Amino acid sequence: MIGKGKSKKTKAIPALEPLLEGTDVTDTNGKKWKLVRLLSHGAKDGKIFNEQNFLQRAAKPASSKWVKQHKMDFIGLPQCIGFGLHANSYRFLVFPNMGHSLQSLMNNQNTLLSEVTVLQLACRLLDILVYIHSNEYIHADINAENVYLVGYNHAFRYCPGGHHVEYREGSRTPNEGAVESISLDCHSGAAPSRRSDLQSLGYCMLYWHTGTLPWTTLSQPEHICLVGQILGSVCLIYFDMYCVTMYVYPSFVSAGEGAFQSFLSAVMALEYNEQPDYNALKSGLSAALNQLGGSVEETLCV
Repeated sequence: MIGKGKSKKTKAIPALEPLLEGTDVTDTNGKKWKLVRLLSHGAKDGKIFNEQNFLQRAAKPASSKWVKQHKMDFIGLPQCIGFGLHANSYRFLVFPNMGHSLQSLMNNQNTLLSEVTVLQLACRLLDILVYIHSNEYIHADINAENVYLVGYNHAFRYCPGGHHVEYREGSRTPNEGAVESISLDCHSGAAPSRRSDLQSLGYCMLYWHTGTLPWTTLSQPEHICLVGQILGSVCLIYFDMYCVTMYVYPSFVSAGEGAFQSFLSAVMALEYNEQPDYNALKSGLSAALNQLGGSVEETLCV
């Protein structure tokens, strides 16, 4: 991940040319890394610096202690293994190769995820969110490209020093992140909170299983923003219609739809600074998963 070096001035900075493949960069520990293949470029330096801060504060090796305390096998957080500034212009972060994204697998196989797989993912992602939120951060950009929640350039410290930020529309740039799955708070330009991550997870669950969202046809962010105040209601109504359709075709009826809808109903009812009942949310998903013959511990079938 590479971005432009930080400037002391606020004036516009000319776009930098992408680094050539094969370029060697040296991190702050003196270790050299080679850019083998350029996947993308152009990330704003502020976003990369923001991600670096998050990784150093929250996604550190200390997370292993938290995993043991909560009697878990692992937690799907990326470990940054190097960072630095190349040629005084290109800020970079180094991660282990994490393979294909969920979105690329879905695209390549041209398939949707089963209810079991969606419920497994949701339970594991909830574990990650509990950890992130307990460290005063919000991910703020949950989508199929970010499982297991890599890409923290939109991460936000919502509770610095134990004091939750106030809700203020327009205090941030609206529609930052993957527009289809960001929360109502992000659409309105308010700082994201814990409910924001959970709303996005609910939208993703629906999208991964059905392949669409009620607002998919609204291609422009400003159009989505116009209906932002009713997105939550639309999503629940959509789920009601989806469930009715499942009853028309009984072979598709299962516990999954009810669990998805219950999850969305619960998170859409949360107040901005309210502490979610993560255990209740996960219990509902886990119960449906068990009813479908699956378990969180099983390997994901994608």
